[in-house]
Amino acid sequence: MFIKRTKMTCYGTIKYVNIVWMPKEMIMKDYELRPLLTGAVFLFLFIFVTSASGIAADFVSVSRDGVNLRSGPDTKYNVLYELPAGYPLKILSRKGEWLKVRDFENDRGWIFSSLVSKTPYVIVKVKQGNVRSGPGTNYDKVGSVVREVILKQVKRDGNWVKIQHPQLSGWVYKNLIWP
Repeated sequence: MFIKRTKMTCYGTIKYVNIVWMPKEMIMKDYELRPLLTGAVFLFLFIFVTSASGIAADFVSVSRDGVNLRSGPDTKYNVLYELPAGYPLKILSRKGEWLKVRDFENDRGWIFSSLVSKTPYVIVKVKQGNVRSGPGTNYDKVGSVVREVILKQVKRDGNWVKIQHPQLSGWVYKNLIWP
């Protein structure tokens, strides 16, 4: 019996998994190993399937003002939108140096990978929301935000996100923003 570490791809994500292999002769000689091997196979499948479905979404933010979101992965494709600095995007797939992305309104397009960063930003997805001095409704309201305002994410605490903006900083309830 040996264990082999191998590379597998699931939904475009590369995972490294351990595969247990046992010669057929060992299995036939020792019938007590069958339940163990069957259990190991089911455990492997369970871990692989649950880890693939639990992959954390990969988010990026636009690194500067005026970046083009295109209809395809090349500069020859039409510009769909010009995006502002900090605009958050979810990565759907990759093609070379291009990223297929979507935004909070489910608009999709392609952006060149050097034009985004991992700096976490969020965008307000509701008409208006309160900003509080701490992570909860029992804290004072220090301001408000409106739809499509981009905020820098500082940290998360349960259902609350600490944000920064040039005119305001505080805490926002997570259901008011994306991602």
